[in-house]
Amino acid sequence: MRFKQPLIPATLIRRYKRFLADVVLPDGSVTTVHVANPGSMLGLLTPGSKVFLSKSESASRKLPYSWELVEADFGSGTELVGVNTAHPNRIVAEAIAAGLLPGIREYKSVRREVKYAKASRVDFLLEQEGRPPCFLEVKNVHMMRQPRLSEFPDCVSARAARHMADLGDEVERGARAVVVFLVQIGSAERFSPARDIDPAYGKAFDRARERGVEAAALVCRVSSEEIVAVKPIPILV
Repeated sequence: MRFKQPLIPATLIRRYKRFLADVVLPDGSVTTVHVANPGSMLGLLTPGSKVFLSKSESASRKLPYSWELVEADFGSGTELVGVNTAHPNRIVAEAIAAGLLPGIREYKSVRREVKYAKASRVDFLLEQEGRPPCFLEVKNVHMMRQPRLSEFPDCVSARAARHMADLGDEVERGARAVVVFLVQIGSAERFSPARDIDPAYGKAFDRARERGVEAAALVCRVSSEEIVAVKPIPILV
């Protein structure tokens, strides 16, 4: 996924009310930007951090800037981390087309944001004659508390736990289900559920795997020009 326009560097002052952050622009002015991320962003909110913003082309948008990337140091030098959770589905769609997820590219029909279960939407529903439908859920990963080890979630997420249960239900009905953890940290070499942060999610993940839900983690190359999934990394269970 390439950014449509060059990103704008800025300096983080603070993030607040979940979806807002104040930053200092290159000309010294202070502005409020949109944060498309419902998580805690643990480890990514240090005041003074260098961030990168995109600017909307819509003149009517109240907050023209969106926070896209942040420079973080996980123990081996600074690197860029993608924080905008509006992008992972597009990045995973490109990864599917590139064949990074075994057995997924062969599905001919791909629908997005399809309602299923009682109150969920699956990110991708893949269908192909002669194959069971495949429910594919994408989770954005931008937390690293130990060098090279990426983790999800970064806060308690009942919604994420419900998704794992819903995917397990679909497998028991005869479908295929896959959860893809998209790691927007280029130095990540492994992935693990953050069981200490959300024990209920850890249990839901384990139960879903027992029921036949597949899991994959893809690490991305992150730059101020693009974010691209490059390869799978191992999942620690």
